[in-house]
Amino acid sequence: MIELRPAAACELDVVALGEVMLRLDPGESRIRAARRFEVWEGGGEYNVARALAAVFGHRAGVVTALVDNEIGRLVESLVRQGGVDTSLVRWEPFDGIGRRARNGLNFTERGYGVRSALGVSDRGATAVSQLAPGMIDWDDLFGRRGVRWLHTGGVFAGLSPTTAEVAHEAMRSARAHGTVVSYDTNYRPSLWADRGGPDRARAVNAELAAHVDVLIGNRSDFPGDPPDPIGPPGSGETFAAAAALLAADLPGLQVVATTRRTVHSAGDNDWQGLAWSRDAGPAASVLRPHLPVLDRVGGGDGFAAGLLHGLLTGEDLATCVELGAAHGALAMSTPGDTSMASAAEVRALALGGDAATRR
Repeated sequence: MIELRPAAACELDVVALGEVMLRLDPGESRIRAARRFEVWEGGGEYNVARALAAVFGHRAGVVTALVDNEIGRLVESLVRQGGVDTSLVRWEPFDGIGRRARNGLNFTERGYGVRSALGVSDRGATAVSQLAPGMIDWDDLFGRRGVRWLHTGGVFAGLSPTTAEVAHEAMRSARAHGTVVSYDTNYRPSLWADRGGPDRARAVNAELAAHVDVLIGNRSDFPGDPPDPIGPPGSGETFAAAAALLAADLPGLQVVATTRRTVHSAGDNDWQGLAWSRDAGPAASVLRPHLPVLDRVGGGDGFAAGLLHGLLTGEDLATCVELGAAHGALAMSTPGDTSMASAAEVRALALGGDAATRR
């Protein structure tokens, strides 16, 4: 479906470009009442690379920036535990208090019943938000070292005006060297609140999508007045129409994918994955009504990772979207942004398995 560089000619299968924050999780408590937090690492783009490494066994790395202090080194340790290569991390000196640059923090409540999940980010002036064109030698990474797949998204692009430019720079270099590019629109209102809001985010998405092979997100994340990308449960028909309309304006685009989620309560969601490709047309995963959810944060990234794993290994589109939806469902069954699933669990669920006890 998608032409990939030979694995033997590349040092890495996938590289994510994005911020990695330290997530502080109060467990069953709330941020405002917590007396202790459990720490995880997480980030919209990074979560995909970590799952591709830890769950599916791909060689993955992350391009990001961290301040060289104890918090940054903790994040690095967590990234390494996830099997992700840290040689591409750009380290910035610590000035003693974080006046010039700092590491991002993300306080996250899981939600329960009528109380929704809540994320409170503390990420202003982070080291990665200050990345600018010319700081990363992309031609060395994609050319000399070799990478089969680049994944980035709207979270990274929304960090600052320069990060969108960096994403553009990285995408152009990747495409020039035959590296597949995927992009998840991943709109975050907090990142665009003082920078033009959703209209500006759509404009940036439109600029970057010209360099994308695999796009994850909704047609509504782009300029114009598109048809509803969701449509009646289980059909995927209006999504397919919207994807084809989008692809007509983007000749390099090969695959479009999205998730459908209906929230009945914080722990009760309907869940489905949808995809469309130029070769195969539309595909929809099995609809999982009333899926029990422990921690919804990272579910969309889990879908992206499962989908990309299928594309990296040459699966047909229908299997790719089932792998994505199954992995996203499993990722939401455990705490933290990152997946704790195994590849065998994902494939079993994608092929129709259930939650029966295994002995």
